[in-house]
Amino acid sequence: MAGGLSATAVATHWYFDFISPFAYLAWPRVRALATRHAIELRPIMFAGLLGHHGHKGPAEIPSKRTFTYRHVLWQAKRRGVPLAFPPTHPFNPLLALRLCIAAGTTPEAITAIFDWIWAQGCAVDSPGAIAPLAAALGVTDPSSLSSAAVKEALRANYDAALAAGVFGVPSLVIDGEIFWGEDAMDFAEAFLEDRRVLSTPEMQAAATWPVGASRT
Repeated sequence: MAGGLSATAVATHWYFDFISPFAYLAWPRVRALATRHAIELRPIMFAGLLGHHGHKGPAEIPSKRTFTYRHVLWQAKRRGVPLAFPPTHPFNPLLALRLCIAAGTTPEAITAIFDWIWAQGCAVDSPGAIAPLAAALGVTDPSSLSSAAVKEALRANYDAALAAGVFGVPSLVIDGEIFWGEDAMDFAEAFLEDRRVLSTPEMQAAATWPVGASRT
């Protein structure tokens, strides 16, 4: 498994898509966490999750789109993180996801792809746009991005996400528990340090709280 792994025998996976600016903001902290805990890094297609769960993405609701972009810009400025939006958003992240896998899903490759999109504001949604980045990562054969092995690995990541109940990105899944979103990192780290965080009566009750009304 990639990601600066330690000997900690904890089943921890990070599911992410390069389309998400929140994944970009979360990545430095996840990378640092991976130096202390074993984390398997799993790029997935966020659009697949949206389709499976019948959700709309944040950018598909006009008012939520504006808020999301402003929130990301504010978060980045507050932290001193460079942020430059790519030419269009949403964009098709498939080639970036495949490039990540073709490059070994290493922390270095993930950082380079995130920086290309969100720090430099470059496109990744066409073979020509992504070619310089691929070359910089040592992936010089364009056909490798459509190889059966790369496609199967990306599909396996997606299937694993569905099996784990993942519904959004970025998500840390720790011993079967989902911590969704960049703003859940403190919660996730607390659980990594002490499993009792989720064992209180209140936390246990939250998983089985009765539903009073539902949409049909």
